[in-house]
Amino acid sequence: MEEIRDYCNGKNIDLLIFDDELTGSQIQNIEKETGVKTIDRSDLILDIFARRARTAQAKVQVELAQYQYLLPRLKGMWKHLERQGGGIGTRGPGETEIETDRRIVKDKISLLRKRLQEIDKQSFTQRKDRGEFIRVALVGYTNVGKSTLMNLLTKSDVFAENKLFATLDTTTRKVVFENTPFLLSDTVGFIRKLPHHLVESFKSTLDEVREADILLHVVDISHPQHEEQIGVVNKTLQEIGAFEKPILTIFNKMDMYAEKNFDEWLEDEVKEDILRELHEKWTNITEGNAVFVSATERQNIDELRTRILNKVKDLYTIRYPYKTEYLY
Repeated sequence: MEEIRDYCNGKNIDLLIFDDELTGSQIQNIEKETGVKTIDRSDLILDIFARRARTAQAKVQVELAQYQYLLPRLKGMWKHLERQGGGIGTRGPGETEIETDRRIVKDKISLLRKRLQEIDKQSFTQRKDRGEFIRVALVGYTNVGKSTLMNLLTKSDVFAENKLFATLDTTTRKVVFENTPFLLSDTVGFIRKLPHHLVESFKSTLDEVREADILLHVVDISHPQHEEQIGVVNKTLQEIGAFEKPILTIFNKMDMYAEKNFDEWLEDEVKEDILRELHEKWTNITEGNAVFVSATERQNIDELRTRILNKVKDLYTIRYPYKTEYLY
């Protein structure tokens, strides 16, 4: 802590962020020792979520997660008021204030849960009203290009930007490839060590993934930790019971991969060998369910459309064999 304090003083740092969850008393002790405002990973993620929330559902989900995060930390935050006077067995005014605050926070959590249940019912009704269309969902780590792909495939204008959690709200669009209609949804990005209260709050958003027929797992192949990110997404899909669905893995940002890994003196043959090895590796791992694209440069998008179309057609044939002739 002394090292951290000296480093903060030397660099004029005014905010400390820890990459794990801290208790209220831990935060208080660290701030006392360093004299610098301290937050943990969950607090940072919640702050980003709060800034990105646009719809009523997202705002309620974030607010619920914030109160759930706050509740066990109230004691640490109120430490300075505890036991002001009074001997053994007496209750100081600080303790009474904590109890009052706890009751207020618990009431607020209860209220937000009820509101979220009402929104969930409306969302469930909307999903049920979508008829017999095959449902496809874009999933993946945050900031891998899901919304950019969504805009490309649906010719819509879903908000897409190069930052964490640009999309918090599920957006669904009807898409028609070669007279074959289906529904495509853009979902919230996953992240490692996602706070459990956030997963709980965003259950209704994750329902879109759980109820989809096909998942398009988008990967930022240019990211140095892309294999770790794939593992995080697969683990999250397993936790919500969606890992057994048909999955097409889309390795996005191939243009950036080439930019980062190929220098101007590298021979074309060597580049081709590296790309061929990359393709073979992931084609084997995904059992042939891999496609390599660049959404911003529109590289290999035709193959992506064809692969999605084939998966959708296969499902229609299995599910509605008597209707298939009318679909395409």
